[in-house]
Amino acid sequence: MVVTTVMVSVKPEYVDDFIKATITNHEASVQENGNMRFDILQSDDDPTRFLLYEAYVDATAAAAHKETAHYKAWRDAVAGWMAEPRKGIKYTSLRP
Repeated sequence: MVVTTVMVSVKPEYVDDFIKATITNHEASVQENGNMRFDILQSDDDPTRFLLYEAYVDATAAAAHKETAHYKAWRDAVAGWMAEPRKGIKYTSLRP
């Protein structure tokens, strides 16, 4: 399993828009072949900070996600809402 965490800092005035767009992306992403999880987490301490947890069965499925229309629509919609560039970190799952 391949996991990517994506840390996002959103401009305060766009938090609600970001949540809506990210939920739309989530709903389509969990339907993708090879998707294991797609979680959206919002910081309790700073509501402008988010962590996306994306898990796919393998690198091919993870790469295919980046080619979907819903991912590209999300990417383009949220780009101007970010307070700083998002940061993705890739992991290989050792368990489960």
